[in-house]
Amino acid sequence: MQFSKSGSAAMAVFSFLLLSSPAARADQWRMAPGPLVTRWAKDVSPDHALPEYPRPQMVRKRWLNLNGLWDYAISDIKSSEFPDPQGVILVPYPIEAALSGVMKPLKPDQLLWYRRTFEVPKAWAGKRVLLHFGAVDWEATVRVNGEKVAMHRGGYDGFTADVTDALRPTGPQEIVVRVWDPTDAGGYPTGKQALHPLAYSYTASSGIWQTVWLEPVGNVSIDGLEITPDVDAGLLRLVVRGRGTDGSQEVQAEAREEGRPVAQAAGKPGEELRLPIPRPRLWSPESPFLYDLKVTLKQGAETLDAVESYFGMRKIGLGRDDRGILRPMLNGKFTFQAGPLDQGFWPDGIYTAPTDEALRFDVEMTKKLGFNMTRKHVKIEPERWYYWCDKLGLPVWQDMVSAGNRTEDNKKQFEVELRQLLAQRGNHPSIAAWIVFNEGWGQFDTPRLTKMVKRLDPTRLVNDASGWVDKGVGDVHDVHVYPGPDSPQPELQRIAVLGEFGGLGLKIDGHTWSKDYFCYRECFTPRRLAREYGKLWHKAYRLQNTPGLSAAIYTQLTDVETEGNGLLTYDRAVVKIDAEQGAAINRGLAPPPPKPRILTPTAQQKPVTWRYTLEKPSKDWFRTDFKDSAWKQGPAGFGTAGTPGAVVRTAWKTGDVWLRRKFTVQKLPDGDFCLLIHHDEDAEVYINGVLVIKLGGYTTGYEEVDLSAEAKSALREGENVIAVHCKQTGGGQYLDAGLISYPAE
Repeated sequence: MQFSKSGSAAMAVFSFLLLSSPAARADQWRMAPGPLVTRWAKDVSPDHALPEYPRPQMVRKRWLNLNGLWDYAISDIKSSEFPDPQGVILVPYPIEAALSGVMKPLKPDQLLWYRRTFEVPKAWAGKRVLLHFGAVDWEATVRVNGEKVAMHRGGYDGFTADVTDALRPTGPQEIVVRVWDPTDAGGYPTGKQALHPLAYSYTASSGIWQTVWLEPVGNVSIDGLEITPDVDAGLLRLVVRGRGTDGSQEVQAEAREEGRPVAQAAGKPGEELRLPIPRPRLWSPESPFLYDLKVTLKQGAETLDAVESYFGMRKIGLGRDDRGILRPMLNGKFTFQAGPLDQGFWPDGIYTAPTDEALRFDVEMTKKLGFNMTRKHVKIEPERWYYWCDKLGLPVWQDMVSAGNRTEDNKKQFEVELRQLLAQRGNHPSIAAWIVFNEGWGQFDTPRLTKMVKRLDPTRLVNDASGWVDKGVGDVHDVHVYPGPDSPQPELQRIAVLGEFGGLGLKIDGHTWSKDYFCYRECFTPRRLAREYGKLWHKAYRLQNTPGLSAAIYTQLTDVETEGNGLLTYDRAVVKIDAEQGAAINRGLAPPPPKPRILTPTAQQKPVTWRYTLEKPSKDWFRTDFKDSAWKQGPAGFGTAGTPGAVVRTAWKTGDVWLRRKFTVQKLPDGDFCLLIHHDEDAEVYINGVLVIKLGGYTTGYEEVDLSAEAKSALREGENVIAVHCKQTGGGQYLDAGLISYPAE
């Protein structure tokens, strides 16, 4: 099976979309006026809502897409029947999304109801009819013609119901879906969904958020495939699960290379088939070759079922480089892995991409920016996102969806959904690593769960916890450092990974979710962003040799709601750095970043004497004409020993410190003007009596901070005065500051 440019034309030709009438007329739907929209939203309509076949690794020719307009209602949690409809909703977009046409929140004490009708095609007569849901968040009860056919818990894994016995002989058939979704109040896997979004938590996605479809099968059919490439043995290992099989049926499998058969095998359902692949073409980011696979279920000469699939031949493991450092290996070769954090949110669809082309765009842009992997962050995507990663060659480090895990029921459900992640996404050659926990979020039984994942899938790397709370198990020691970078020490049995770093922000007016804006370090111009971005990756690549960093993941691919750390805006309309320049940086091929001109040094360069006081001065202490002769003198930096990253030359142990010093500028800077500061905690900086910046929190090292054009205008040729105040509330404390500039390009 060869896919077309859209990856779907060969399948979509068999898709039929039936809209119930009159409730689902197209003129009843309008996209809600959300805060931001992508360019793909214009391609969405009731008769064009993700029409592609949703399961690319197990394709049947006959199917019926149930995406489109459904009646909906929101009721009290005690309701047992569909209430009066409150309008129509466009499936499969979450009710909170603008593309749903509703854009309403769902509360934990409410139920969300869906209803629509369909008719079974006459050509399906005599067949079993399967109803598939790609994902429904969170607890779904499904009725067909009033008969309960399924109840499923879990917001990210698909489920199927055989609805044949609930169907009427002819005419319209009714589906009703009841959904309860407590979001983060429930403690179940929800990732970054939140009832009350903050800087790094986002709008919830309740209800149906992946494709719903029907397909006909015989009384005996193929239920699923387990596809495992074995490069060392030169073969594909294949298990075909049967539905209704009794041991008398035979499975036949054929692998094809560009349409030409290269391997066949036959056996029983549930048994491992081995297809020898001669001179296998190995899948990699540079050459993501996919073999086609046809699987047929037969009873004697009769064909009972047939599906089309694909696979990639590749090997993932650990090995040592020529210096003896343990490294991740793809097909026996180590390449430093550089990628973005990809959260998979959309301003108009929230969890659901507007179109398949939008899904593809994110993967293509990741590749265009020179990345050779990505980390899918606390979200599980629809199958078609992984198809594009398979097709275009983008290795994926896949997170399990984080959860509160506050109760024993939460923990049991987390494990159920973790197992489902491996079972339902494990066939994709692009997935290179599983990440069990993100940081300390809901972490429990880490050694046991890591061992379980490794036992269920020994063909991939397993990361016990990305950042913060490492338990010393699995294949990866992963740290998070913002902005960073930094690296743990490689171990005898675990590689060193920087699972998150960066977080540089650049606000692009007209492309933001709201007036609120959060990032780890703000850059005020694209030039500044590119320079700081290059410096971070230059340092990360240097860590490859010492101590031996193997992979680094930058936060992040796109902005998400109020979080502005993206290389792209949330609507994907603006790439914040030049793609060609970014690709060179991400591949480690860019020249070293420019060195700054020092206008007034910090303690990093040499001892610098400041006037200082530990007693609150008069209100005009920062003015150029203030008389500071009564203040003490001491060399920077000021603080307490043991504060991370500090160069302490003058003790400061009180709550506040005020500093002043004079410096001379021979020539005003013509490029970017920056503050170089290490502060613990809150600091305010004045130049020639002008407040140029106020900084909250603390840093763990010296960081460059952009200063505005107004701040630059406060500087003058000749003598200048810099004045700094820092306030400490607890823990370590430190203050040192200098000024630098970069030449204009």
